[in-house]
Amino acid sequence: MVAGTSIVAEGSRGRAGRLDQLWSSIADAGRDLLRRRLGPRRRAVEVLCRELLSVRGEASTLALARELVETWRAMPEAERSAFLRSLAREFGPDLEAAKAAAEAFLRAPGLRSLAELARASEAPRVELFRRMNTAPGGTRAIVELRAELLRAMADDPALAELDRDLLRLLATWFNPGFLTLTRIDWGSPAALLEKLKGYEKVHRLDSLEAFKRRLAADRRCFAFFHPVLPGEPLIFVQVALTRGLADRIGPLIDPDEPVGPAAEADTAIFYSISNCQDGLKGVTLGNFLIKLVVATIQAELPRIARFATLSPVPGFARWLAVELEAGTAPVSEAERELLRRLAEPGWQGDAELAAALEPVLTGLCAWYLIRARRNGRPIDPVARFHLGNGARLERINWLADTSRKGLAESHGLMVNYAYDPARIEQNHELYVEGELVHARAVERLLVARERLIERARLPVLATNG
Repeated sequence: MVAGTSIVAEGSRGRAGRLDQLWSSIADAGRDLLRRRLGPRRRAVEVLCRELLSVRGEASTLALARELVETWRAMPEAERSAFLRSLAREFGPDLEAAKAAAEAFLRAPGLRSLAELARASEAPRVELFRRMNTAPGGTRAIVELRAELLRAMADDPALAELDRDLLRLLATWFNPGFLTLTRIDWGSPAALLEKLKGYEKVHRLDSLEAFKRRLAADRRCFAFFHPVLPGEPLIFVQVALTRGLADRIGPLIDPDEPVGPAAEADTAIFYSISNCQDGLKGVTLGNFLIKLVVATIQAELPRIARFATLSPVPGFARWLAVELEAGTAPVSEAERELLRRLAEPGWQGDAELAAALEPVLTGLCAWYLIRARRNGRPIDPVARFHLGNGARLERINWLADTSRKGLAESHGLMVNYAYDPARIEQNHELYVEGELVHARAVERLLVARERLIERARLPVLATNG
């Protein structure tokens, strides 16, 4: 069910505020108890973590959890990196205890020994995060901690196990069943609109006035919120109500484009999906968001019969450059020479050159999306998301995004992924089995490329990416 932001967000903020007040009062009582027992000294963060894991009282737990959250937030970057490494090294699972529990289970399989094995296999840091989460602001701090962790992992792969533990917890805490879908409009709080403007990652917003056009009568915007973070959107989607499939991004994001009558639209185009919290990367939210928005729009506007995206192809240009360099791109020598002209500034404005490049690039894009795979899945992240979510690759659009970013990432190409509510689950099952569902127009591009490969006997590694 969708409610206005002012109702849902304010209601959630009120509940969260009362909960924070309750937790804070208990934590204050716990702090006084700890001071009498341990003194007023400030503890090193590793000591603080071990005390939080060993304490049993509710008030003491909340007090220590709040102190850990405050300590984490006050740490400079270098200390944060050291703390993350400490969590990975010092608070991992006890392998000897896990081995003993596994041997006990093998000797006497049963529910009790299985439960003991599960307990022994869990890293102490998992319980540490659970307790840290009880502090006022604890959930927000843990999401921020994981964002820091993801950045640190680029230089220290040893943090991967810590990330896996944390991701499993966050996936449970941010289960879509706990989330609220909220429609955003120009009447939403200004602070929220300003946040969403900053979070927009697909098609940047230059001003709130430009955002206002994206919230007009022929547009929709929806976001997921968590009750513990009522003022923080987790992910949001922008939708254009159109007649027919949109094949260019310009008219959808142009602030001067005339507003069309929503009642006459027959298609809903999802043209921007932005994750707002870096710390929730890998937590499945987008697929539930799309499905819920489809159901919401169907209920509001029964005339809307088609749901599709207008999506970027962010890895296409990079993939093509690598394949051309390696000599494994499915192109003829004549096409290879033609593709070199993509380096010419303003090539898209040369009508003759653009017409010659269109069949080559659209065919290569079809090949990239369907044939170029890693571990059986498309190497393109947007294709993985939508096809795995049950969409069909419907159409490849020529010069759909001629912005600097669009030309650099995909040579101006964009893709329509169609969501047919009656076939989403079937398409998802086919994806799991390795079949990428695509329309006949895309199949024709693939067939033409395969015939070229066969005629020229090109050395293409089709499924390795």
